Amino acid sequence: MHTDTERCVRAVQSKDARFDGVFFTAVRTTRIYCRPSCPVVPPKPENMEFHASAASCQRAGFRACKRCRPDTSPGSPEWNVRADAVARAVRLIQDGVVDREGVPGLARRLGWSTRQIERQLLAELGAGPLALARAQRAQTARVLIETTPMPLGQIAFAAGFASIRTFNDTVREVFALTPGELRARASRPAAGAPTPGVISLRLPFRAPLEPSNLFGHLAATAVPGVEEWRDGAYRRTLDLPYGHGIVALAPRADHIACRLSLTDPRDLTHAISRCRRLLDLDADPVAVDERLRTDPLLAPIVDAAPGRRVPGTVDPAEFAVRAVLGQQVSTAAARTHAARLVTAHGTPVDDPEGGLTHLFPGPEALAALDPETLALPRSRRTTLLTLVRALADGSLTLGPADDREQTRAQLLALPGFGPWTTEIIAMRALGDPDAFLPGDLGVRRAAEGLGLPGTLAALTARAAHWRPWRAYAVQYLWATDDHPINHLPA
Repeated sequence: MHTDTERCVRAVQSKDARFDGVFFTAVRTTRIYCRPSCPVVPPKPENMEFHASAASCQRAGFRACKRCRPDTSPGSPEWNVRADAVARAVRLIQDGVVDREGVPGLARRLGWSTRQIERQLLAELGAGPLALARAQRAQTARVLIETTPMPLGQIAFAAGFASIRTFNDTVREVFALTPGELRARASRPAAGAPTPGVISLRLPFRAPLEPSNLFGHLAATAVPGVEEWRDGAYRRTLDLPYGHGIVALAPRADHIACRLSLTDPRDLTHAISRCRRLLDLDADPVAVDERLRTDPLLAPIVDAAPGRRVPGTVDPAEFAVRAVLGQQVSTAAARTHAARLVTAHGTPVDDPEGGLTHLFPGPEALAALDPETLALPRSRRTTLLTLVRALADGSLTLGPADDREQTRAQLLALPGFGPWTTEIIAMRALGDPDAFLPGDLGVRRAAEGLGLPGTLAALTARAAHWRPWRAYAVQYLWATDDHPINHLPA
């Protein structure tokens, strides 16, 4: 997108928010970079240059605009759609891998050399992995500065900086303000002191966003002790690299209100990344809906509630276990089975608000369980134990760096894994926007009601026209049923 100058200029002149995060506008005369929807008067086209990332702008010597705050724009949907190594590298950097493991760790996960990574990311994004991670650290620091009373020295290390001097220099260079000035400019709560250890922030998204199926699905399938719906917010526990956390996510008109309670603030970047993937906040709903509307049978349900997202997960391994527990049973039965595993094998946590009691058990904890304790058919026990042991020993990995087609093949090779289980994991755990479930009961029932083809082969052929957004088509098809997953709880 950023190489199409004429299209970028039109987007900037029309202040089109759909392109926020897709590209960034750098103004040569002011040395400032903005999001396309910046409210200021657009600069002359000859003074604009366009970049694929905030890191590229910063690398070229531009600082972030104080009006539109381009560093806080939604992520580019391109990295969710693409499945190549560059997209996988970007998803890992967003997940904080470079901060925790360095560029060599990123290279190991991708099977590349550090030189290959540097060359490919520079070509695609105008910045290498260190520059991309640095831009992300700057944004994390800004969130902590503006939303917490933490001392600035602690924020420096919590955001991933190696020294306070580097933290000060980076903040000053990126935002043209010192950390102290950033804190002074931040708006203060109207009353009351901030809660220690709690970070409140706004998660941006591209409009429109239809919250009913997104939060309805999460609430209806919530595992007791791990998840709950309370006071208009979805709450759950998080197992993070440096500790655990609790997050509350609530839909608002123009953002998602997010409250994070972390045992270690170094987990902030990772927690935000997981929450964004859970709610599919980097999607481009306009592009998705435009494509699906071209099918005359889908158009009415798209127009009825545009902007549906695909519910994701904060932990791909957890979701894979829950997908197996949900095979051929009701939503309530799947929750019951998962709750038993949580009670028996989950790690207890303290929740000041009550309601949440455990982290969902990891594959290592589940790999050693006694199959006779599982109230499941024998074949399902075998499926579950094979899955968790493969996850525990590393022969199967599920995450942002994994090749989606290769992972599909690995899942299908496991006993008890068919197309439905494999595709639901691809959709929600791997974030594949083109995953499709033609054999799903809800999809088949919706297809029949809309007049779509009834056989699996014919429906799959018809769905080829919906690519690469078939996972979103599934959400619209499911929405035709009066199931609790399609409604926000009272």
